[in-house]
Amino acid sequence: MPKTSTAIIATKTAVHLAALTPLAILAWQFWDVYNTGSDALGADPVAEIEHRLGLWALRFLMIALAITPLRQLTGQAVLIRFRRMLGLYAFAYATLHFSAYLFLDLRNYWTQIFEGIAKRPYITVGFAAWLLLLPLAITSTKGWIKRLGRNWGRLHKLVYLIGVLAVLHFWWLVKSDIREPLLYAAILAVLLGWRAWKWGAKRRAAPSPRRSPVRSGAAEQQ
Repeated sequence: MPKTSTAIIATKTAVHLAALTPLAILAWQFWDVYNTGSDALGADPVAEIEHRLGLWALRFLMIALAITPLRQLTGQAVLIRFRRMLGLYAFAYATLHFSAYLFLDLRNYWTQIFEGIAKRPYITVGFAAWLLLLPLAITSTKGWIKRLGRNWGRLHKLVYLIGVLAVLHFWWLVKSDIREPLLYAAILAVLLGWRAWKWGAKRRAAPSPRRSPVRSGAAEQQ
């Protein structure tokens, strides 16, 4: 096996372990609270579980969005190999965050989810962000990339809107101290601003289409 492939496999393994560590810690603390009644998850364990899962979903989303700028700045094309993995972890943590809300917070009163979506803006935008992540996760395979062709890239541009909705969900959820959601809003602004700047630079650098002499002369006579 080539050294490059070995290094990529080792790095991907390390990323998987790092991505699963927060979940493993949370699961262990939940088990401890459930069996011993300890305060490992604070005074409100359900709220703490939801918060941590949602926060890690947002973090992985930001890291996935940072891959393209990092590749462009460093010239390391190999970074693209980790973008799908990080995006799927963002979806996994977002799904667990949503599941914790359904099973631990609402318990058997699942019909309240529709009432919450309709009446609470932070639930509305959070649910919308998860719903938009769903088709991106489903179409993240090589098979779907082939089937969709150019439409795959258009579809996956939804991640920018998802980022905005996720930050807005966090911002509206926090009632007093907005420093943490403000930090993620700033990170997202930088990541999206970089893309807007690169897009503008590309448009400016593109040669303008030449007009044919016949049409140009006709236009001048009018």
